[in-house]
Amino acid sequence: MQESLKGKLIVILAVLAGVFFIMAVSSCAKIRGLKRQWNDEMLGRLTCQEEIKNIKDGLTQNVLAKEKELSEEKSLLESTKRALAQEQMINQSLKEELSKVTKLKEALEEALINCKKAQK
Repeated sequence: MQESLKGKLIVILAVLAGVFFIMAVSSCAKIRGLKRQWNDEMLGRLTCQEEIKNIKDGLTQNVLAKEKELSEEKSLLESTKRALAQEQMINQSLKEELSKVTKLKEALEEALINCKKAQK
């Protein structure tokens, strides 16, 4: 009887060992699949981070270029404003000169008319 009990015990232990072995193998396969998924996800994240960095660098360069362009445009605008102010001052000065010359012309014409009248 003990021999049959030992045989049954060996069979039960062999079946349990087989079940545990199958469970260990399936667990390893599942972990390998999960690790592959994790690696794929990490690769995707790294790729996205690199793309974001490249986009950010490109936008930063674009912003810097636009800021430089804006600075140049501002300085050009300021120089144009100064030139306009100078031209307006010159224009005002010329108007004043024209007004003076017109008054002198009118005075000379009046004097000429008076001289002609005096000669008659």
